Amino acid sequence: MRWLFGSWTLLVFVFLYLPILLLTVYSFNDSKLNIRWKGFTLEWYRTLFENTVLIQSFKNSLIIALAVTLFATLLGTAGAWLLHRYRFPARRLLGLLIFIPMVIPEVLMGASLRLLFLSISFPLGYWSVIVAHTTFCFPFVLIAVQARLDSLDPSLEEAAQDLGAKPFRAFWLVIVPYLMPAIISGALMSFTLSLDEYLVTVFTYSSEAATLPIKVYGMVKKGLDPQLNALSTLFIAATALLVVLAEFFRKRGLR
Repeated sequence: MRWLFGSWTLLVFVFLYLPILLLTVYSFNDSKLNIRWKGFTLEWYRTLFENTVLIQSFKNSLIIALAVTLFATLLGTAGAWLLHRYRFPARRLLGLLIFIPMVIPEVLMGASLRLLFLSISFPLGYWSVIVAHTTFCFPFVLIAVQARLDSLDPSLEEAAQDLGAKPFRAFWLVIVPYLMPAIISGALMSFTLSLDEYLVTVFTYSSEAATLPIKVYGMVKKGLDPQLNALSTLFIAATALLVVLAEFFRKRGLR
């Protein structure tokens, strides 16, 4: 049985990582069709960095993702503290409504947000995408912070106030540092979700606010483009580097 489960686990890893390996290898392939290997080249990376359309769309994605991270983190943290600190009649209903964007189909959310923007004459562009992304990102921050608040010792805030700290100062100097791991994890989740989002974006963007997923999908519809292999390889390398750095700093922190 150990041999059977070990083999199955190996097959799962091969299934997950073999396409990534092939994509990385073919990003250096001197063939535009990417059907067979013709030789090593860096041409597609040079072409990628000269592609002003993709570079601009990547800048748009970064701007939107950073703004969404900021707003989602503020709203999620404030919402979690509100639900934790205060008791009011509609508390359970409000908590339920907050979680709806996490489970609603993205097509339905995108279509409904577009209808809302058009009905109130809200122009489509950067801000419409930011508002749309914040709508489904901030519940992830709220959940992370709520989970952290559930283990919060009430005596910490009381001790800070007994020592003379005002309520806001006690919250900022005692509660926020305690919540910081959850806030950071929620912020990173918001950034990742916003950077990767396609369906909601396609309903709420304008031509000047086109994000990288929008442009990539448009290129895929025209056929396989080696530039996309190079772009994906760069993202894979950046992700791996961030994971290694995070693990390095985590181990240093444990020491």
